[in-house]
Amino acid sequence: FLNFRGEQLRDNFVSHLTYALTRDGINFFIDEKEQRGQDLENLFVRIEESSIALAIFSSRYPESKWCMDELVVMQKFAKQGNLRVIPIFYKVEPEDVRHPTLDSEFGKNFLSLAEASTQDQVKEWKEALKFICGKMGSSLREKSSESDFVNEIAKNVKELEESQLQTRKNQWRSWAVNSDASN
Repeated sequence: FLNFRGEQLRDNFVSHLTYALTRDGINFFIDEKEQRGQDLENLFVRIEESSIALAIFSSRYPESKWCMDELVVMQKFAKQGNLRVIPIFYKVEPEDVRHPTLDSEFGKNFLSLAEASTQDQVKEWKEALKFICGKMGSSLREKSSESDFVNEIAKNVKELEESQLQTRKNQWRSWAVNSDASN
């Protein structure tokens, strides 16, 4: 599941990332695949159906209430152990995302959204930002190769996907052996 601020990243970074994921045979969900007219709650179902989520933080990410709400849902499933979330920091500092302040564009956008939201929403969003930013992720700095960064992300996702598949195979084998032994 790819979680990102579409208006800022869809036609550049995310288009390159989806190309790399497709090239590497990785199945993914992006909201443009959702049928128009569908309820946005369907995106939460897509998160639940996923085993890996990429939270792609950019300076304009917190302009979107939906991005923030998706992040809360991702946190929920990650805490349950049903989803691995990889934070991607696209030209933003992880610390600015973890603790948004007026010192960064990310923080200014977050605080602007917070002013138009309830205290409960803001609390959930802040908790989700801290939780997700506490995961191992990847950062693209201002003067880095976007192409190399995209390839690194695709490689990491592929390795994680293969690791999860191997874990499921081992669990299945263990279950099958234990099942045979009890017969």
